[in-house]
Amino acid sequence: MTTTGLVLVLAAAFCHATWNFHVKRINGGPELLWLVSVISSVIYLPPAIWILVTERPVFGPWEWGFVLGSMLLHLAYYSLLQTGYRHGDLSLVYPSARATGPLLSTSFAVLVLGEHLSRQMALGAGIIIFGVLMLTGGLRGGGRQVTTSLLFGLGVGMFIGSYTVWDAYAVSVLLVPPLLLDYASSLGRVALLAPVAAARRAVIARHWRDHRGGVITIAVFTPLAYILVLYALTFTPVAYVAPTREVSVLLTVLAGSLLLREGRLGPRLGWAAVILSGMALLVTG
Repeated sequence: MTTTGLVLVLAAAFCHATWNFHVKRINGGPELLWLVSVISSVIYLPPAIWILVTERPVFGPWEWGFVLGSMLLHLAYYSLLQTGYRHGDLSLVYPSARATGPLLSTSFAVLVLGEHLSRQMALGAGIIIFGVLMLTGGLRGGGRQVTTSLLFGLGVGMFIGSYTVWDAYAVSVLLVPPLLLDYASSLGRVALLAPVAAARRAVIARHWRDHRGGVITIAVFTPLAYILVLYALTFTPVAYVAPTREVSVLLTVLAGSLLLREGRLGPRLGWAAVILSGMALLVTG
């Protein structure tokens, strides 16, 4: 894995953990997703226009089809993630999702995109996924809260695996500019969630009044986190990028256990160290 690719993915992990923390703290629903998407669409409009003017990308039926598919996959992902955060713990939902996601992403990349997976890469990815899974308590029963969090995490992980490979093909084969691919998703969410936003104007106003800083942080960091990943995918295989992104779990576990007081910091930090060892194997494979 190149140094540039690693830096992009690690920066994306920081952004990803940050916006996930604020989403959990605000505890909103689809109306929050609409508000964030509107603000993101405004903030990222200038660079989107700049890319259209300078790069002049060509969009045919295949490109538009993948843009539309990406928009729907991300909408489903964000909606399920928010629901999971409302009913589960950040430090359980997020790690289980991040364990399932790279497992599916890497599998799809090898089977669908024909990427090569060395033994060292497979071992590193496996250690990362195992460590993230154990952050949730492994396969042991843990009561209703743990079970609910784990089920939501697995569902979210399925969407992560799907959109990662889908978008990797869009930016690396169809050459759709990464920022435009993500920007189209934001516009799509604004349009599709408009009826919900109209019915929940009071809730939107309350989010903006009480959590303005958090809303703006989510609006900036959500697209930025994924745009950085998409740029890394233009020259880095999914088999490297998907598991390496899981360093964000370390930050999210710290935020959930310390700032949101979800507890169990010691054991979770131990498994976080396991994740780091797996990442070291992966990026040097």
